[in-house]
Amino acid sequence: MNQDPSQKESPRLANVLVAASLRADQWRHLNAAARAWAGGGANAAQGRERCTKQFAEAMRLEQCWAYPGERLLAALRQALADGDAALFARLVQKVSSAILSGDYRRDENAWELDDDLDRNVLDALPPDILGVQDKPYFEVLVVTPADPAQWLRSKDEMRRMRRAEDPFHYAVVHAGSFEDAALAMIVNHDLQAVVLVDGFGFSSHHDIPDLKDFVSRHVSLDADDVRPGTMSLTLARTIKNSRPELDLYLLTDRAPESVAGSDEAAPLRRVFHHVEEPMEIHLSIIDGVNDRYETPYFDNLKKYAMRPIGTFHALPIARGKSIFGSNWIRDMGHFYGTNILFAESSATTGGLDSLLEPTGNIKRAQNAVARAFGAKRAYLGTNGTSTSNKIVVQAVCKPGDIVIVDRNCHKSHHYGFVLSGAQPYYVEAFPLTQYSMYGAVPLRTIKQALLDCAAGGKLDRVKVVDMTNCTFDGHMYNPRRVMEECLAIKPDLIFLWDEAWFGFARFNPMHRRRTAMGAAAVLTQRYHSQAYRDEYAAWKAKRGEFDPADPALLDERLLPDPDRVRIRVYQTNSTHKSMSAFRQGSMMLVWDEDFHHVEGPFEEAFFAHTSTSPNLQLIASLDLARRQMELEGYGLTLRMTDLALKIRRAINTHPLISKYFRVATPEDMIPAEFRESGLRDYGPPDSSWLDAIEALDHDEFALDPTRLTLICGAAGFDGTQFKGLLAERFDIQINKTSRNSVLVQTNINNTHSDAALLIKALADLSREIESRLAQGGALDRTVFDDRVRALMTDVPDLPNFSRFHDAFRDQPDGASNEGHMRPAFFMAYDEDNCEYVRLGSEDIDKRLRDGPEMVSANFVIPYPPGFPIMVPGQVIGADTIAFMRKLDVKEIHGYHAAQGIKLIKPSALAGRRAGSLH
Repeated sequence: MNQDPSQKESPRLANVLVAASLRADQWRHLNAAARAWAGGGANAAQGRERCTKQFAEAMRLEQCWAYPGERLLAALRQALADGDAALFARLVQKVSSAILSGDYRRDENAWELDDDLDRNVLDALPPDILGVQDKPYFEVLVVTPADPAQWLRSKDEMRRMRRAEDPFHYAVVHAGSFEDAALAMIVNHDLQAVVLVDGFGFSSHHDIPDLKDFVSRHVSLDADDVRPGTMSLTLARTIKNSRPELDLYLLTDRAPESVAGSDEAAPLRRVFHHVEEPMEIHLSIIDGVNDRYETPYFDNLKKYAMRPIGTFHALPIARGKSIFGSNWIRDMGHFYGTNILFAESSATTGGLDSLLEPTGNIKRAQNAVARAFGAKRAYLGTNGTSTSNKIVVQAVCKPGDIVIVDRNCHKSHHYGFVLSGAQPYYVEAFPLTQYSMYGAVPLRTIKQALLDCAAGGKLDRVKVVDMTNCTFDGHMYNPRRVMEECLAIKPDLIFLWDEAWFGFARFNPMHRRRTAMGAAAVLTQRYHSQAYRDEYAAWKAKRGEFDPADPALLDERLLPDPDRVRIRVYQTNSTHKSMSAFRQGSMMLVWDEDFHHVEGPFEEAFFAHTSTSPNLQLIASLDLARRQMELEGYGLTLRMTDLALKIRRAINTHPLISKYFRVATPEDMIPAEFRESGLRDYGPPDSSWLDAIEALDHDEFALDPTRLTLICGAAGFDGTQFKGLLAERFDIQINKTSRNSVLVQTNINNTHSDAALLIKALADLSREIESRLAQGGALDRTVFDDRVRALMTDVPDLPNFSRFHDAFRDQPDGASNEGHMRPAFFMAYDEDNCEYVRLGSEDIDKRLRDGPEMVSANFVIPYPPGFPIMVPGQVIGADTIAFMRKLDVKEIHGYHAAQGIKLIKPSALAGRRAGSLH
């Protein structure tokens, strides 16, 4: 029998990821219990006891939110104490509905005991203030030593400061201590500002036994670490590290001038004297949120669209006259509407600014992006991250530079090397053969490549380490550790982190620790500290100089010289892949202490790859995506993570679905040697969230919980077949597949209804398989088992990169494996240099056995898995041919079965000098 939800024990906070979701569940369960009590009859006593228990559980964290507020909570307590089941049920229904629907953001009646506004509270407000439906709502945390008995009066006073011209409205949450403020900051997604009033203490005022376990995931809770008189500034720094988007204000009775000038006040937006005029605080709060709400380009585009403009430029679609006046394409205007046509132009006048040389609102938009994503600079891309990658590669690399790069990275990187003339040194990710996919490149492998170059006297030519973070399948690097150890070998290395799928991560403290910009900020602060200098000096004295040939270096934790190290980090993200931007919207984020050496080449590369007619709507959507993420990205990304975990749990614990479908766990996707924590899966019963955070902090690789590899091979479906089935029959769209899996990724667009649709589809398919196998005979079972075996067991080995042909290597006998790919690429332009061999021919087997070597003339990229198994100039090995022969995918870029594999003729390679086109 299913347990009544109202009787479920509230989970320990240590096992809760998103407290806001727990809160909504608790109010929903309390609502069910209250209705049962109100209609309970003879079971009234039992119903009241249940409601008392459920109400107490819900109240554990309720002080962290402004709604429902003291008045409604007091009325609920009184109704419960009086045994008034009807009133209690009515009030619980009111609060529960408002929390689930968000009505409290839009309707003042949601805050009152009945449907009439309390005029004693609101009589000081102008009449039009009551119509707040169209104004965005947020909450402000006030951390104060004041008596909690005064908090309600303080809230009412701040409420009365609302003005008709305020673009937003807010409500106040109070906390009386460091711990309570930290808890509210973590769980309350509506917070946009924090006001710190000097004088509060450290310890919580509430009885929450597991509070420390919950908060310590993101915040260090140790009163001994707080120096006397610095409680407010320590809390400010703590909040800024965890939620950098929040505005912080300090009210102090100390001399505000001296406080404001100190380094410790850097996280604060403004410092007030304790007795400052309250309206100034109110105006500052509104102004701070408005700074993030402002979208310079989008705001101006809206104004431009409303102006009566005559267009004599080369864009007939602008203003829509050619469409709405047409006999044949008026349906285009009806479908897209007028605004998108009115907001089109090929001009950069009228305040629209130029993407190629921004001086106005695009420049301001880029500055806002840099602030929001924690970068020093930001550039907007309108040709997708494929182009953004090429821009960065071409900007930081010149012919002859060596780039240590994941062979499985997106093809845009490989084409970037062709364009720039950089020599790729391909390093291999760990294989996940059972799923026909690769993971990520171990740090040991990256260090080996650097040391090989050092041993060969070529370390000075190594310019960039280029990795994908996180990978398509969710493998997250530990960028801080990778960069730190690589910088110990070469202190001026540039890092390009392709975070195409990971742009959202900045706004989620769980993911942020694995981002390029997050690591750049941490390392910059670390290397400027005296503590690190002492750590480095002790390490250097113990280890001395190191020999690049020393194999012990591969397993030793290396530290860079703080006097030589340079933080040079570039991150690209496909904003459209994880945020609310139109397709091809991309960003390039820069944290480069030597950017003054790169700025000119970067500008040239940007000019080379960016259209002179960029899509204005794309630019505007990037502006808006930044606004949304800076104002609500924290809550959105946590909710999407929570939803992914619920999908994972629902599939893997379902008694029928789990027979045929399964979501791969971190244990499945990351070998134990790279999971030092031993984490098997996220959440109970496998781990607490404190365990998961420890793993995210220290393991070499971690698995992004929002990316779900759904194994479908045990159901007899290959990835491509299953993807088509989900789309055609269930209207479920999937992006990426492998031989026996599909990738389910949650994003900020997904809802519980989407999750239910997927679970229902899997349940229906599982029941159909059960029925078919039950009704069929032994032959049907044998055919099914053979199909599953072919998909899940008899999988092809994954090929590694072999080497570049000697004709494309400077030192054929050297340990490092970089090569000149550009000349090989362009040799294939001359058909006289090329030949073809068919995959099934005996010629291939003979040449593999007896020679001459087969050298690829172009890129060959099967989808899936989507990585190049051949690149120009690569010697083709037996493992690559075996893999191609077992491939059962239809889409292979660079290969046509009727022609065969395109090779560079041995005669064209004979006598060729490396680096030459002749």
